[in-house]
Amino acid sequence: MEYVSRERVRLLTGVLSVVSLAVVFAAAGGRIPSSSVPAAPAWVIETIPLVNAVLSAAAIGTITLGWRAIRRDDIERHRVAMVASFGLFVGFLTLYLYRLTVTGGPQPFPGPDSVYQFVYLPLLAIHIFLAIVCIPLLYYVLLLALSRPIAELPETSHARVGRVAATLWLISFSLGIVVFVLLHVVY
Repeated sequence: MEYVSRERVRLLTGVLSVVSLAVVFAAAGGRIPSSSVPAAPAWVIETIPLVNAVLSAAAIGTITLGWRAIRRDDIERHRVAMVASFGLFVGFLTLYLYRLTVTGGPQPFPGPDSVYQFVYLPLLAIHIFLAIVCIPLLYYVLLLALSRPIAELPETSHARVGRVAATLWLISFSLGIVVFVLLHVVY
């Protein structure tokens, strides 16, 4: 069953990517008023980073399972794992954007300036860059999969782009966990 028009995969990828990134940058820049989202108790806001670290770890697991499944030609298990990965990513992003909106922007780094400059900032920059790059890649492979029967996917760039997307996604999620540890465990 075709859910997405084949001819519109690139257009939809572009539109979804622009809208998603606009929302992320607006939330990170404090442009979304906190009054636009429901209020939550302080403990909920404080728990979101830990929940997101757990979601990230779970996503690393499901991406790895999906990758292994497709290498074994288990297409159904691959599909389930990658849809679960995307769902975990959506959950992570929803909570992250909610917290950014409620708190007015990213949390400042509480550790020493030398760690901030030479460890935290480079890790955060790579994490953010990869997350931004992943958005259109993920939409593209997802929309390709939704627009074609499974038998036709090998004729598309789904596998090639999917390998790149999965690799970058794994690195980004892993670095996100390191950023969490630096912000909330070490300092």
